[in-house]
Amino acid sequence: MSAPLLETTQLSVRRGNRLAVDQVSAGFYRGTWTTIVGPNGAGKSTLASALAGLLTPHSGDILLDSQPLRHWTPKERAHRLTWLGQSGTTEGDLAAHEIVRLGRLPRYGLLGTPSAQDEQAITEAMLETEAHCFANRRLRELSGGERQRVLLARAFAANTALLLMDEPTVHLDAPHQRRLIQSFKRRAQAGCAVISVLHDLTLALAADRLLVMADGQVLADGEPTNPQVQEMLMRVFDHAFTIEAIGQGPLRRLAAVPLF
Repeated sequence: MSAPLLETTQLSVRRGNRLAVDQVSAGFYRGTWTTIVGPNGAGKSTLASALAGLLTPHSGDILLDSQPLRHWTPKERAHRLTWLGQSGTTEGDLAAHEIVRLGRLPRYGLLGTPSAQDEQAITEAMLETEAHCFANRRLRELSGGERQRVLLARAFAANTALLLMDEPTVHLDAPHQRRLIQSFKRRAQAGCAVISVLHDLTLALAADRLLVMADGQVLADGEPTNPQVQEMLMRVFDHAFTIEAIGQGPLRRLAAVPLF
């Protein structure tokens, strides 16, 4: 296997007086969609924020392209990594297509002009998230789901090798959740390293790989079909659900079925 595009070694991150991430070592590879799952307070968002370079590790390190993440300049990092957090900007007077254009800003700079390639990437990203139909509407005029599709398009327009998203399905209806999962799979197949944090476990089970977290630690790491990964996933959620296979052949999927 090739070297990971992004890697943590004994990574610990503090939130106040507690270790929200506790000695996590993990690699994230091109061509793989990895989803981080776990109960509230498990450390998922803290880990994701640290991977994006938004939090300073208490100990351990994060490597991007085999170099410490802290050594990359913000511009260099923006050419390699795209981040979409839970609290992405959703207010303002910019039109939707202007928000998406910001995803290309690292390419042409504050004083530059978008190239034809930039404009093509913007158009393709808006088509991918079905945000093109309200491209000229102001962000404040859009519904929550429409705003999220604009923010997703902004992230996709960057076309970086690493895509890191915390709860990207927020506000999305079922058809657009499905479309997003298809986008993740397609981008991973094209060689991108996709990392997502998801609370919807049925959507998470569609990933190539799961990191199961609890109390700041990774307790299981592997394919969703792995029985040990499934058992740990159910355990950290206090066996509130079972994992069932639904459908046959190419339509076969795993689903988290709640136990009432």
